[in-house]
This record gives sequence, structure tokens and C-alpha cells, in this order.
Amino acid sequence: MILALKVIHIAAIAIWAGGIVSLPGLYVQRAHVQDKESLYRLQMMVRFAYVSIISPAAFLAVISGTLLIFGRETFAGWFSIKLFFVGLLVILHVLTGLIIIRLFREGEIYPVWRFIVATIITCAVILVILLVVLAKPPIDIAIPAALMEPGGLRRLVQGLSPWTIP
Repeated sequence: MILALKVIHIAAIAIWAGGIVSLPGLYVQRAHVQDKESLYRLQMMVRFAYVSIISPAAFLAVISGTLLIFGRETFAGWFSIKLFFVGLLVILHVLTGLIIIRLFREGEIYPVWRFIVATIITCAVILVILLVVLAKPPIDIAIPAALMEPGGLRRLVQGLSPWTIP
């Protein structure tokens, strides 16, 4: 069961990451499209890729990753760092969707500099996720042990809240 989840998770991440990296390349083509038929075709291709391929892969990656957390009981310090960067990837995914909505309005273009910046940032986030997962670095930062275990934050804050009964 764990092996199947890992295969699904890795395949979904590969599709999600590849899609998020490749979409800005399609956005740049918006400036070169002149006739309405080609513009409509480009718009349909971009929306199909985002809605039918990339977003379901992202959803599957997050769901399979969540199931793996509980199946493998992964509560190490490096895992928190990975989740932070996965959160950044989710933010990039949402921003990509917002760009799709705006990009195909009359007179809109996607500048080449934005393509370069978006691609570099997305590749950097994906690379950091890969490096953290493969290296599993130990965290030497002075973090309370309670923050590294499930339910630890609740135990830390419980004594601070005036509304809880001891």
C-alpha cells in the first residue's frame, strides 16, 4: 500500500511540477498570436492543461502525500521545511491560475522578464523540495521539541490561553 502511494505521489508531483514550470512558456506565446482563432486555441490549450492535467495532479500529490504522512508517520524536522516549500508551490499554482484568467483579455501580454522570473522561482522551489526530501537534513535550530510532534503546539499554547480550564 505504501509503495503504491509513493508511486502515485511521485508521478503526481512530476506532472504538477512540470506543468507549473511549462505554463509561463505558453503565456509568452500570447504576445505572438495575432488572429482570434489562434488566440482561442492557445487559451483552450492553457486552460485544459491547468484545469484537466496540472490541477488534478496537484490535488493527487497533496492527497497522496497526506496519506503517506499518516502511513509512514513522518514527523521529522526536515519534513516541516518540505511542507513550507510545498506551500510555496501551492501559492505559485494559485497565482498561475489567476494569470490564466487575466492573460486572455483584450490587449494583455505576458512579458518575457516575467516568464524568466516565474520559471526561475518555480524551479528553485521545486529544487529545494527535492533537495530537502533527498537529503533529509537534521535541524540544528533550537526549536522546542513539542513543535516537532503532532499536537505539540496545542500543548504549548494550552497553558497560555485564559479560556482553557487547566
